[in-house]
Amino acid sequence: MEPLIGRPKVYAHRGSSAAFAEHTRAAYLRALADGADGVECDVHLTRDQHVVLLHDANLDRTSNGTGPVGERSLAELRELDFSSWKGVRIPDAYGAISEQFLTLPELIDILRGAGREIGLAIEFKHPSPYQLKLEDRVLALLTERGWTPEESRLDNIQISFMSFNPDSVHHLLQVVPAEHICQLVDDVNVQEVRQELGLGALTGSAVANVMRQAQLEGEELLDESKVGIAGPGITYVRRHALKVQRWMESGRRFRVWTVDSEADVALCQGLGVHEITTNKPAQVLAQLATQ
Repeated sequence: MEPLIGRPKVYAHRGSSAAFAEHTRAAYLRALADGADGVECDVHLTRDQHVVLLHDANLDRTSNGTGPVGERSLAELRELDFSSWKGVRIPDAYGAISEQFLTLPELIDILRGAGREIGLAIEFKHPSPYQLKLEDRVLALLTERGWTPEESRLDNIQISFMSFNPDSVHHLLQVVPAEHICQLVDDVNVQEVRQELGLGALTGSAVANVMRQAQLEGEELLDESKVGIAGPGITYVRRHALKVQRWMESGRRFRVWTVDSEADVALCQGLGVHEITTNKPAQVLAQLATQ
């Protein structure tokens, strides 16, 4: 394992999303102000093939809209409110409500203005109605702006790519060096899948089985050292200590999510985790500074 020098790097999960609505301009500007070493985002494609920052495949939870993201154009999404659901006032310096929804190029512009080195972890959300076109579109727009796969840098931004989906990871490995690719892993719970996706018993079980198979394939990619970054959830780290230790000893770089409590931060630091993804970067950085 690569030796850990100093504290773990701290990535803001969808921006400083404990403070402001996730994936919004305010959340990312706050993450930079908090001193985060990097930020994380989830991406989807719109109907007209723009890359937008949203976690869910549907609009219902984080906007005043409804229905699938992939069925809306960018112009239609611009008409929605993606921040008021959080119930937090946005300072004028962080933009109006109408400016909170972001595309990936807009996030890149924000990070370019950081005035310092910053990491960007891009997660591809699957299943996508556009399948692996999502990955191709992201790589194309990054290349248009000067990104090169070998170093995976764009000006002051160090970019890495993540997915739970092994097909996505295999696709990325055809273009991007393994050191810049993160295989995400987590345990699959049928009840949680049903609740999160709003599915019935039979459909939920079928989807969970597909997700379990993807988890096994993702674990194999890490077992075989096919990718350079391991991305387990904090609960997975607690439940699979021996497996995590084996991956760390094999030289995987570790990026653990979503680490918000003091106990979990201490656990990650004790294990030698390289990167912590959190909704509360200022709080985590303050804790790390005292240890």
